Amino acid sequence: MRKNSILIVILLTMLSVFVDSCKPKDAKGLHDSSISLDSTVVALFFKTYPDLKEYQKELIAFYQIYEYNYIWHDEKGIAEYAYSLHNKVKDIEEEGISATFPYQSKIDDVFSDGKKKDLSSTDAELMLTSLYLFYVDKVYKGIDHDATTAIGWLLPRKKVSYTALLDLIISDDNFTVGDSLTIYSQYFKLREVLKHYRQIEESGGWKPVNIDSDIKYYKPNDTAEAIVQIREHLFITGDIQQNNLSNRYDADLVAAVQKYQLRNGFKPDSLITPDHIKHLNVPVGDRIKSIVVNMERCRWLSPETFLAPAYIFVNIPSYDMRLIRKGKTDFKSNVVVGKMMTQTVIFAGNMTYLVFSPYWNLPKNIIEEEVKPGLEKNKNYLKTHNMEWNNGQVRQLPGKSNSLGLVKFMFPNSNEIYLHDTPSKNLFSKENRAFSHGCVRVSRARDLAIILLENNEDWNEEKIDKAMHAGKESIYSLKEKIPVHIGYFTAWVDDLGNINFYEDVYERDDRLALLLFYKE
Repeated sequence: MRKNSILIVILLTMLSVFVDSCKPKDAKGLHDSSISLDSTVVALFFKTYPDLKEYQKELIAFYQIYEYNYIWHDEKGIAEYAYSLHNKVKDIEEEGISATFPYQSKIDDVFSDGKKKDLSSTDAELMLTSLYLFYVDKVYKGIDHDATTAIGWLLPRKKVSYTALLDLIISDDNFTVGDSLTIYSQYFKLREVLKHYRQIEESGGWKPVNIDSDIKYYKPNDTAEAIVQIREHLFITGDIQQNNLSNRYDADLVAAVQKYQLRNGFKPDSLITPDHIKHLNVPVGDRIKSIVVNMERCRWLSPETFLAPAYIFVNIPSYDMRLIRKGKTDFKSNVVVGKMMTQTVIFAGNMTYLVFSPYWNLPKNIIEEEVKPGLEKNKNYLKTHNMEWNNGQVRQLPGKSNSLGLVKFMFPNSNEIYLHDTPSKNLFSKENRAFSHGCVRVSRARDLAIILLENNEDWNEEKIDKAMHAGKESIYSLKEKIPVHIGYFTAWVDDLGNINFYEDVYERDDRLALLLFYKE
């Protein structure tokens, strides 16, 4: 028991170092070095190496904190963790990063076996700190906050302290502690898949599947050359364990096709359609780009975001929501999200209350674009749509035909986004479910209400059903707030280790890829 308590204290202490107010340990305790740096050489260093100018402000602040003591050297030479940093940067492509440190050859020379070095010990020290800042910016922080806001990512960005992270790295030597405490766990799953897909690419990738234009679909026991090609593709991706080279759509291939469909956002069945083949024919290079783009999105999230005992996560491209409890999916439901013109916003909030038998207060744009034109054509438009005027606004009355259904889940926010039921249940059976005005429609809304209130002695299924069908709006405030995160991941590794690729419904991947791969 005592050991567990000590371990918990250690972990909490390590996590706490990442808040902005944290103060690094005494610079003299950094390692055994007592070598000091002449502060006047810093300006000359950046004049000599102008491509590192972007790191000058951070580097100066860095050494001010450490009282201008050497960080990467001691009396014996280069510290062990400096070698770890160098190796990490050399292998930075494994992190999905295509950038190169401006003076990589100079850094490589520092770690070479040759006795003659181009850099003085002072320049080598400053170069290593610049290398560290480069690595942290690329791997731990990602592209800057303004850029992510501009592309519509309003989930809270994590904050990384250069000094606090260095303290962890020095204590660990291999960066692994820093990794686990500063990067969302999904990142590491995607990194493993990236390695696998690059191996596939190096081996030649997969060949396109050719399909006769007259074929509407392939069904079990059909024979075709395309079946051979599909089987080969699914063998490469690991959906089928053996490739028997048969051109017959046999039982083993049916199971593999269903697995492929399920992990790529299709309804699993035994038919192979042109849409499935179009998805299969996406080049492996494009899949790699998708993985890298989503690794970047993971960099922006703090692991602490997902440490709440319970939270809701909505992933727009996969059209689903999950209630996560103690790190595991406790509830899952299909959802409908916003159309291209009325996109669901990527942000976070706290669910604080439920509304049973809700009114729907129509947004101004819907009143202007739909209601007023409707009234011009039909003076009874409001009555036929179960609506009424209310203080100069229009609202739809509670009931089974209400556009919000019988319950809505509120996490107050300036975007006026929330989760809600819907009478249009048929939309949940479609593969593409971007139909709403921006809010998130939940297929299993009643079940979600039940599970959210299951530990509340004042509620049971009967009372929830009664409130949902009362025809009169009522509000229930949750005893504990539930974080809600609405995210956007087109590549996702599930709990079984399977990579899922989803439609880029809002066409955001290419915009992010431009920021990652094509910067000057």
